[in-house]
Amino acid sequence: MVARLLVVEDHPLFRKGVLALLDTAADLEVVGVAVSGEDAVAQAGQLRPDVVLMDLQLPGMSGIEATRAITAAVRDVRVLVLTLFEDEDSVFMALRAGARGYVLKDADEEELTGAIRAVARGEAIFSPTVAGRVLAFFAQPRPAPQVFPSLTDREREILRLLAQGNPNPSIARALSLSPKTVANYVSAIFAKLQVRDRAEAMIRAREAGLGG
Repeated sequence: MVARLLVVEDHPLFRKGVLALLDTAADLEVVGVAVSGEDAVAQAGQLRPDVVLMDLQLPGMSGIEATRAITAAVRDVRVLVLTLFEDEDSVFMALRAGARGYVLKDADEEELTGAIRAVARGEAIFSPTVAGRVLAFFAQPRPAPQVFPSLTDREREILRLLAQGNPNPSIARALSLSPKTVANYVSAIFAKLQVRDRAEAMIRAREAGLGG
C-alpha cells in the first residue's frame, strides 16, 4: 500500500533533499508540498494525505498551530513532525497538538522513511533522543492529585476526622480548636462539597479515600 504524503518545509535546500529521498521510496508518494502553516492546512483539507511531514518553524502559522488545525479538521490524517528542535516544550506541544511522531532532522534516510511508514500504519514514533526524553518524563513520579482541592488543608483534616465518625467536640479536642470553630469549618465544608449533612459528607469523603 502506498502512503500519500504532504511535505511541509519552508527551507528550499532541506525540502529538496527530503523530496529526493522520498522519490526513491516506491511505497511513499508525495502528493503535495507546502511552505507555510496556512498552506499546509489548506492543502491537507484538499488532498487528504495519509501523512503530513511537518516542520515546526514556519513563516506565519507555526507548525504546532498547523498540526492542531489539521488534526482537528481532517479525519484520519497523521502528522509526523520533522524538526531541529528536541527540547521538551516543543515535543510535548506537538504531541498535544495531535502529532503522531517526532523525528529530528539529523535522522538518516532509513530512520526517516521508517518513521513515515510507521506513522502511516497508525503507530507513534520518535527519534531515539526524543523517545528518551518522553520516557524520562513519564517515568518521573507524579504527585497524587489532591482530594477535594476546593478545601483548605484544615478543612480537609476536619473532613477526614468527620468521615471517621468523630463528632464536633472530639474533632475540636483532637485539633485544639473550639467546638464553635469546628462547627464553622464543618458548615464551610458542607457548602463547598454541596452536601446537606454529615452523612452525605462522610460518604463523599470515604469514596475519595478519606477517613478509611
